[in-house]
Amino acid sequence: MRKLLIATHNLNKFQEFLEALQDLPFNFFKLNDLGEKFFNFKFKETGRTFVENAILKAKTFGRASGCLTLADDSGLCVDYLKGKPGINSHRFGKGSDEDRYQKLLKMMSGVSLAKRRAVFICALVLFDPVKEMIEISKGKCQGKIAFKPQGEGGFGYDPIFIVDGLNKHLAQLSLAEKNQVSHRGKALKKIRKRLLTYL
Repeated sequence: MRKLLIATHNLNKFQEFLEALQDLPFNFFKLNDLGEKFFNFKFKETGRTFVENAILKAKTFGRASGCLTLADDSGLCVDYLKGKPGINSHRFGKGSDEDRYQKLLKMMSGVSLAKRRAVFICALVLFDPVKEMIEISKGKCQGKIAFKPQGEGGFGYDPIFIVDGLNKHLAQLSLAEKNQVSHRGKALKKIRKRLLTYL
């Protein structure tokens, strides 16, 4: 069975990939599973877009491991903040996910619901280090920033993001439900067909 490296250390993100792709006959690995070299691998996201960062990540870890590799770069873009935190979503502040979304909520203190529009964006890249080929898939999830966090699931900014049409926070959804509507889930659906060609 062919290996497929999911280029992340984030267990929550890895679980989202598995939920979406688990029926495909691959051996799925995350970076932590490939030994100390990859656990401590220094990688800098120097791209200026989500796509550029995802390509850099996929090529870096694909070439280093020799494995077919899936990598994503995702983030939250808030209209009121002129697209921030964007590609710097994970570096928006020091500390935990909660520290970052609380910082964002504080920056939007007093802003009306009508002006709290936001979108989650995912760029997903499949890289074959043998053929040096890449496939790119994108996904978006439209919604708005809540006034306070709700839900116990998800990670990152999920507790403060209300999904359009559901009136629920991403963190209130099950993993399967989240993958149906999320930016990453939509990108994963598109890449499935390409993955089948590598079997």
